[in-house]
Amino acid sequence: MTFSKIVGTGRYTPELVVSNDDLSKMMDTSDEWIYPRTGIRNRRIAKDETTYEMAAKAVKEALDAAGLDKEDVDLLIVATISTEYQTPSAACLVQRELDINNNIMVFDVNAACTGFVYAMDVADQFIKTGKYRNAVVVGVEKLSQVTDWSDRATAVLFGDGAGAVVMTASEEAGIIDSVNHAIGRDFECLYIKTRHKDTPFYKSQKEHHLVMDGQVVFQFACKKVPEVILETLDKNGMALEDIDLFVLHQANKRIIDRIAKKLKVDIDKFYMNMNEYGNTSSATIPIALDELARDGKLEGKKVVLSGFGAGLTYGTTIIQF
Repeated sequence: MTFSKIVGTGRYTPELVVSNDDLSKMMDTSDEWIYPRTGIRNRRIAKDETTYEMAAKAVKEALDAAGLDKEDVDLLIVATISTEYQTPSAACLVQRELDINNNIMVFDVNAACTGFVYAMDVADQFIKTGKYRNAVVVGVEKLSQVTDWSDRATAVLFGDGAGAVVMTASEEAGIIDSVNHAIGRDFECLYIKTRHKDTPFYKSQKEHHLVMDGQVVFQFACKKVPEVILETLDKNGMALEDIDLFVLHQANKRIIDRIAKKLKVDIDKFYMNMNEYGNTSSATIPIALDELARDGKLEGKKVVLSGFGAGLTYGTTIIQF
């Protein structure tokens, strides 16, 4: 049987660090207000970098780590909600940026903060069926360009960055399984509307920004993430005790604390880095994976990834490293 295995990781985060103290000079907020509520002290903000430029840098790192050349890539999937173009896809622009093989399939996945988990599941199926051998999956966001910087409830949460993995066909189990869900009827608690310009039929000059009902999203994540983690484990005859490390979407420390408590799992098993990056949506999980990989903390470990976000979407992947 063919499995897919992660053989390389990479990340890119912008140089500009914006601290809570920096934000306090722009709006009525403070580190004392932000940190206890979110676990965030800093976030990276892209000045000139585009989403596809950040993604391309993360992909290059991942390919180098995997020891593969760009010509070895068969499939490229980019998870994002903040690309600069409605069309072409960010994946096409990443392909152009890196001058990757013109004969491959590339496309975007829009599942917000669950996007990377969704995209990995898609790549995994292509590899398992034998359609492709080497896939690159990227999560990238430039949320600074869709954030309302006058709204302190959301502006303090988000940052920019990219993370990537290289997945390849293997006889050894890597990706054990994934379970992904969505609840479209509840979308109105977290969304970004399409930007419009004047037309003869519809007149609007509004720039629509990210809108979020934080309490509803908090309750959704704390309920559905434990459910989908347990569902995925049960489907594969596994228990929480079999998992060495949990890498969840880095939205809010209080959410992860609550999920750990609900699962009755030691919080030390949950990796967290939102302190330095904030919420980078689809990029949070691959950025975390790259940090862990480069610190030598993944080898031989069974790891649960779990995302949750706009859609509402949520999902879990179990990986044997």
